[in-house]
Amino acid sequence: MKTFIRTVIAAASAAPLLAIAQVGPIKIGVVTPLSGTYAGIGQQVKWGLDLAAAQINAAGGIAGRKLELLYEDEEANPAVATQKAEKLFQVNKVDFLTGTVNSGSTLAVGQVAERNGKLIATTVSFSDAITAEKCSPNVFRVNARAGMQSAALAEWMSKEKPQASVFYLGPDYEMGRSTVAAFKSAAEAKGSKTVGEVYAPLDNKDYSPFFGQIRSARPVVIYTSVAGNDTVRLFNQMAEFGMARNVQVVGASGTVTSQNLAAIGKAADGFVTGVGYSPNIDGPENKKFVAEFMAANKAMPDLYGADSYGVLFFYKAAVEKAKSTETDKVRDAMRGLQWNTPQGVKTLRAGDHQAMQDMYAVRVKGGEFEIVGKVAAAQAIGPDTCTKF
Repeated sequence: MKTFIRTVIAAASAAPLLAIAQVGPIKIGVVTPLSGTYAGIGQQVKWGLDLAAAQINAAGGIAGRKLELLYEDEEANPAVATQKAEKLFQVNKVDFLTGTVNSGSTLAVGQVAERNGKLIATTVSFSDAITAEKCSPNVFRVNARAGMQSAALAEWMSKEKPQASVFYLGPDYEMGRSTVAAFKSAAEAKGSKTVGEVYAPLDNKDYSPFFGQIRSARPVVIYTSVAGNDTVRLFNQMAEFGMARNVQVVGASGTVTSQNLAAIGKAADGFVTGVGYSPNIDGPENKKFVAEFMAANKAMPDLYGADSYGVLFFYKAAVEKAKSTETDKVRDAMRGLQWNTPQGVKTLRAGDHQAMQDMYAVRVKGGEFEIVGKVAAAQAIGPDTCTKF
């Protein structure tokens, strides 16, 4: 009888451990461009996520559970992104989702997440609307939004090119128009004058038809928010037509990165942007991250690789704080959460789900990026304008 009781007690004591052991991996779906114009951005996203997942799993996972990443190619197309996100939620039963690059994709996938009662976090998308007028209780952003990038760049420009006349050239979709609007607002607030703006189709092959309009406007500064392979074509064509001569070219964070810098070559020299990440950030976390990223991928990280690396530690911190993967509990844990990233400690603002972080002005010089300015997180983030939750 005593043996039986001891057996029952032992079995009862082991039951919780057995239940935990039987729980499978935490699945994170990744909807990101693995082909097309933004494939280079998707590559950095994948490199960052894969490195973080390997490190987290080697250290025991999240609350004892391994991480599993499931990739789908969104082709930087919102319609494709929603289909892939639905598949990941309904068929693959992922716990969370990340990876969306195109801002339109992030907004569309956010609606899919709401319908499925799941959470997503973007590490790339710039559109202010994502955490402002189109904010969602199920959408978080761990990277800097357009307005934050603009704060750092406008501060630099006000000192180096005071009261400059600026011409804007952006890609004709959500991100392009929102980044132009954000920088225009920040620049005009510091005394600049807008002398024109145009929008080119995504994956545009020939920018020369816009050059006549730009020349006639006689800007001191040209701002652009094209990205990926579009940047390579734009900058090389500007160099060929002499468009950048005696003009300061500036732009959004993703315009010139480590992924497309080599292809742009000397045409990128002098370009200045506002960013939330640079491999040159002088801190122990970043130095360690850059060394590990280089060892794993034989390439330097850019802002997309760094923030994609950081998002898995964001999910890890939230799940361990919530002691659950249930959406409501994790959502509550994410609001106001602080977690470690290559940039240092970030804070997720509870009101609009926007990450707070220091911002930098970065210039390309001789094929390298150099930090030429900084704006503190509290000054860069701007007001919380989300009213939907």
